[in-house]
Amino acid sequence: MGKVKSLEELMKIKEQVLKELQLRGETGKRGKITVAMGTCGIAAGAKETLKAIVEALSEYNVSDVSVVQSGCMGLCEVEPTVEVRLEGQEPIVYGRVTPENARRIVKMHILEGRVVEDMVIRRGEA
Repeated sequence: MGKVKSLEELMKIKEQVLKELQLRGETGKRGKITVAMGTCGIAAGAKETLKAIVEALSEYNVSDVSVVQSGCMGLCEVEPTVEVRLEGQEPIVYGRVTPENARRIVKMHILEGRVVEDMVIRRGEA
């Protein structure tokens, strides 16, 4: 981030950060996206995946789905892994979630209600 040059620019940054923080809260949400952030996940690119999910939710103005981090899900060979839980649906775990695939999950699963079948690692409770 570069140097902030005006009050307006600072307020814009504040607004964006507050919007992103709201995505991380869980109360009153219809769903939750969990990104595994164990050392194996981070080494595989989970930070970039998390960032892409938050940006995509913000871009599509989705505020009723929270984004949280967890430790390793025990699926190290398919990291980065992401679990999507929506009300009334079985949880879905996706594997090898690149930032591009993360945006695809947000668009298809969160917005359109369609599971991204080619990336599913596990369905239902573990």
